[in-house]
Amino acid sequence: MANFTTHIAVGTLVSGSLATLTLAANVIAPENLIPITLAGVLGSVLPDIDLKESRPSRAMFGGLAIFFSFSVLFSAADRLSIVELWMLWLGTLLLVRYGLRNIFHNVSVHRGIWHSILAGLFSAAATAVVFANVLDRHEGVAWLAAGFMFVGFLVHLTLDEIYSVDIEDKRLKSSFGTALKLFDRRHPYATAGMAAALGLAIWLAPSPNVFLTGLSSRDMWAGLNERMLPKESWFGLVKVPSLIARTPSPAPQDITTGAISKDAPSNSAAPPASSP
Repeated sequence: MANFTTHIAVGTLVSGSLATLTLAANVIAPENLIPITLAGVLGSVLPDIDLKESRPSRAMFGGLAIFFSFSVLFSAADRLSIVELWMLWLGTLLLVRYGLRNIFHNVSVHRGIWHSILAGLFSAAATAVVFANVLDRHEGVAWLAAGFMFVGFLVHLTLDEIYSVDIEDKRLKSSFGTALKLFDRRHPYATAGMAAALGLAIWLAPSPNVFLTGLSSRDMWAGLNERMLPKESWFGLVKVPSLIARTPSPAPQDITTGAISKDAPSNSAAPPASSP
């Protein structure tokens, strides 16, 4: 199994590369770029949440405890006294941080359902729900963050599978095959529960139509291809050899992936809305 530092390093590298492509494609507003990149980095450590003493587990439940405690606090702020609010906030914080965490670890198994593609799909759909309904981001941005989360999740599973191969002894470790799997055959109830959670998350998530339409846009891919290599010089200093120099192509049309306003008119002749 790859260690925490390796997962973070590789997850950041992959998420940063995807963020660079997203920035070059000009499909979302710059202020949305950091949150979706962090979603990818989070996905790269999330499968280890089922390790009781792991840093991802402690950080995840600590973050959930803060999120839910303040959500409850704000929802009851105008109905309760200050002392009652303190008690409610602290009780929720402790309940999630320790109670929910202990319950989770009592029913979960490492390299179980959380080390599966099914769990990655659930995490991606849940990310879209959070971005759309909690962070109030555009549906295209929400599903882009979901895509980053899923890629980061797959990076984690793949790294763990690679580390299950002992190259020096030229053999497979006993853990081989337990990291990168579609679902957990050893625990059918956990698989059924994760499948149900995935269905609920998809039902709560916004429509992915904007994201899918943008992802299949020819103009977007043409623009990325156009910007992939420098046309005249590297960093404005080193001239590109004539053998690989590229002739500038006509600029593609404006891309609107994840940048279409919810109230945008359906008329194709109308100008695209500004990025969210």
